[in-house]
Amino acid sequence: MKKSYCPIDTFINTVKGKRKGTIILHLYQGDKRYSELVKLLDDISERMLTKQLKELESDGLITRTVFPEVPPRVEYSLTELGKEIHPILKGMYKGGILFEKVIDVKPTTIR
Repeated sequence: MKKSYCPIDTFINTVKGKRKGTIILHLYQGDKRYSELVKLLDDISERMLTKQLKELESDGLITRTVFPEVPPRVEYSLTELGKEIHPILKGMYKGGILFEKVIDVKPTTIR
């Protein structure tokens, strides 16, 4: 996490990325195994999912727990910081729905 000129930019720069907000929203519903996240986020590659999870972990929003089993089991969960930003992401989700309604109604013009 890198501090920006404005706290809004710091927040956006931390949660922007391929499906980071969606990952946080899914983890708010409960801890998830890696394979569950792969199924929930089937529109991104596993490589990209792994990258986003590592970034979220390094920013202190999620924790990764490895269980010493055969085969190894990995679970992801939200940290307290990750739980604190949930209402903000939920608001952004609702805002996205509002914008999508406008996009669906807006006539397209070709120039």
